[in-house]
Amino acid sequence: MQHDQDEFDRFDRAILTTLASEGRLSITELARRIGLSKSPTQARLRRLEDLGVIRGYRAILDPIRLGLDHVAFVEVRMFDTREASLEDFNAAVAQVPEIEQVHLIAGNFDYLLKVRTADMRSYRRVLAEKISTLPNVSTTSTYVAMQAVKEPGIAPETAE
Repeated sequence: MQHDQDEFDRFDRAILTTLASEGRLSITELARRIGLSKSPTQARLRRLEDLGVIRGYRAILDPIRLGLDHVAFVEVRMFDTREASLEDFNAAVAQVPEIEQVHLIAGNFDYLLKVRTADMRSYRRVLAEKISTLPNVSTTSTYVAMQAVKEPGIAPETAE
């Protein structure tokens, strides 16, 4: 369900902006930072969760410290781009843990994948055994990232 940005006032946007960067804040601290009391802050937070604007909370792990510092972006061209074929690919690609992100693209190729592995050898194995065998894959092109300049997540516009 999509929501009109106008339905979120400055307090809602302040909640979203604050939690996007510091998801473990207590309700009391969140309320203090946005300038509301605890009860209305809690009610707004629950509403944003119920609407699905806040989808969940998670820890952001450092992939470098976990030994996963090889990032490749992969262009995927499909044999068949009919809806059923795209759905088959979407279901299969969701099962590959090394693939962090998948985007359907309007352009010269069909999908752009972000793949994270330990090293080039691991990436080559994932490409050969997992990505190339996904349904309806025709060709792939790989681009290796040299450095992550800005990651992770999104930051909603700040409250006015």
